[in-house]
Amino acid sequence: MNAYRAKPLTYPWPPLLYVAAILGAVALGRALPISVVHGHGWVPWLLGSAFVVVAVFLDVWAVKTLIERRTAVLPHRCSSHLVTCGPFRYTRNPIYLGYTIMMVGFGLITLNPWFFIMGSASVAVTTAFAIRNEELHLLSRFGFEFERYCRATSRWI
Repeated sequence: MNAYRAKPLTYPWPPLLYVAAILGAVALGRALPISVVHGHGWVPWLLGSAFVVVAVFLDVWAVKTLIERRTAVLPHRCSSHLVTCGPFRYTRNPIYLGYTIMMVGFGLITLNPWFFIMGSASVAVTTAFAIRNEELHLLSRFGFEFERYCRATSRWI
């Protein structure tokens, strides 16, 4: 099978990775609690809720943009179009960025620092194992157009 037809991933790992990171943060928060300085109880909760709302908005906007452009939404499907509009104007991975922002929000809501640690680990693992494969797939499908997009738009923020 040539690179043009190859799928970027064999399974949609990133969503499962972030779910595992959330479950891991909850489990570690119970097993190995890290004390945090408590400020006003409602301030971190409000800020965390705002992060979660922004994350959901970003994810919905990205999925809506992909559907409107009639290309694959799931990361294990072949892309039929290079999408550079909507949230993809600002980041090449808005859905994964949304997942990460959501992890930060959950960490603030629960005052569990493990969410920040697991979120950082998720970013590293997602970049190493998913994003790099997806980028190779897009490079093989769209060539110079994708290279130009990469120069103009950052991978994360």
